[in-house]
Amino acid sequence: MAKKHQSLAQNKNVGHLVALCFYIAVGYFFYIAASNMNYVWKWNSIPDYFVYTETKTVEAPANGKLILEDSVYYLENSEERVKLNLDSSYKFSYELGEDVYEGDYIAKKSQQKAGPVLNGLWVTLKISFFAAILTFVLGTIVAFMKLSSYQFLKDIATVYITIVRGTPLLVQIFLFYFIVANIFELDRFVAGVLALGIFFGAYMAEILRGAIQSIDKGQLEAANSLGISKFQAMRYIILPQAFKRALPTLVGEMIALVKDSSLVSVISITDLTKVGKEIVANTFSPFETWIVIALVYLSITSVLSFIGHRLEKRMTAKGGMS
Repeated sequence: MAKKHQSLAQNKNVGHLVALCFYIAVGYFFYIAASNMNYVWKWNSIPDYFVYTETKTVEAPANGKLILEDSVYYLENSEERVKLNLDSSYKFSYELGEDVYEGDYIAKKSQQKAGPVLNGLWVTLKISFFAAILTFVLGTIVAFMKLSSYQFLKDIATVYITIVRGTPLLVQIFLFYFIVANIFELDRFVAGVLALGIFFGAYMAEILRGAIQSIDKGQLEAANSLGISKFQAMRYIILPQAFKRALPTLVGEMIALVKDSSLVSVISITDLTKVGKEIVANTFSPFETWIVIALVYLSITSVLSFIGHRLEKRMTAKGGMS
């Protein structure tokens, strides 16, 4: 048995090594291809996409001498005293008492500011978060409508799922922005959240419906025989098991939601993708920009995948997969 485990471990290590060599070969191929493109790479500008230094300069509003009274800076001449909205954080180009002329740069201040990629990342995370909440709420409601004994609820859910899953997300975003948002005077951010939430809510509903129906009906019947109400049985017995079974697919849907949130850039929401377009338009550096944007998206989805695996392991440790 020990030899068998050792052999399996060796085969696994060999497999890892072969995969590593494969990706090294692929990377080398792309490196050679990129070297023959005569493209000027500008990797030194990448840090400014995340954090950059902004320098604010202050011009003298009038002629005069620079003076300081009670921690307040003034420009004083024979006719007036002009107050300057400056503090100790500014670096002055003139000494106190020195003559200053109107239009001169008298002080400057440098500060670190979030770059466009971080701002776009924040918008992407916000729109994905609110869309995910709407997805879960809507998906759960529609799943129960599909399972309902009332035919009109089944029909409403069926038509909703059929229409949403049968039309492209991009088209739905346009419809929400140009029609629904105009009718109800919604902000474009809200329109984007609604479009994403409603689209993925249809898929979520089918995932949850299938997971609930996969649980043995005998459990629900046993609960009823013990005097447990249908609501309590669904909440404490059926749904926990269904959620365990559906968890990997649910995580996959959340990852897809984050990636597809890039489509809201078409309605001028400044998310990661829109920021990437603006950077390319300003710097003419498409390769570096889109590689960075892709890596940021990969970071988000990798974190979601990691969280999903941790939840799956925790649930398995507590009760095992049903």
